[in-house]
Amino acid sequence: MAFLGIGLMGEPMARRLLQAGYSVTVWNRTQSKAESLLSCDALLANTLMDAVSGADIVISMLAAGPVVEQAIMAALPALAADTLWVDMSSTRQVEAQQFHALLVAQGYGFVDAPVSGGVAGAQAGTLAIMAGGSAADYARVEAILAVMGRPTLVGPAGSGQVAKLCNQLIVGATLNIVAEALLLAQAAGADPAAVRTAIRGGFAESRILEVHGQRMLERNFVPGGQVKTQLKDMRNILDAAAAAQLSLPVTQLVTQRYEALAESHALADHSAALLALEALNPGQRLGSGPDKLS
Repeated sequence: MAFLGIGLMGEPMARRLLQAGYSVTVWNRTQSKAESLLSCDALLANTLMDAVSGADIVISMLAAGPVVEQAIMAALPALAADTLWVDMSSTRQVEAQQFHALLVAQGYGFVDAPVSGGVAGAQAGTLAIMAGGSAADYARVEAILAVMGRPTLVGPAGSGQVAKLCNQLIVGATLNIVAEALLLAQAAGADPAAVRTAIRGGFAESRILEVHGQRMLERNFVPGGQVKTQLKDMRNILDAAAAAQLSLPVTQLVTQRYEALAESHALADHSAALLALEALNPGQRLGSGPDKLS
């Protein structure tokens, strides 16, 4: 198989496949980022066409829809008959549907399978994987996806991206609410760390409160999921809502908060939503430690 895109997420995902015994040819636009996988017996391709040539499965984990489109168009002349392309990037639903139509028209298969769980989930093989495609195509790739996390077929092509948007809507909004709760606790005279401990296990419990609540208390904004990626997802959510003729007022507000944050901290972890909140409240700062940004 071929794996295209060896970045923050792609590197540990490809590493999981190699450790599971799969033969994987890897390609990245900046080749040096893929060289870390040579220790796991990855095959390093010099060009994208070299990577996909002869591959029965092509997995892409790229920055955005336009980059995926460029990769597909460049790869088409080299694809083997009956290749199944699995795009694990976060794109717009309409883009995934267009990729599906393009590939199927030429005899290939396509599954959109975006993920959630961040770098830690990619390293542990515990990603939530939301797949859109035909039952037959999904069956071909289910065991491969299971090496990287917990895959679920959620509908036809494009549905994986819808599920990812639903996930990111909840993540983006909850990050902001957790920041507000912790800053309120401190400003009102309580111990924010103790408040977090007290409310865990109740209805407010979530992975965001568990993982990112702790990151906020530690002021640890070293990326994982970056602000710029969260903002891209928020904008894609609003695009999908507009296409479905829905108004999502909370999502619109959360998007505005990430737009403000991206101006100064685009590369920080999306838990840096706390920084945007503090900017709205001069003199208020959670904890006393320095900001960790890289």
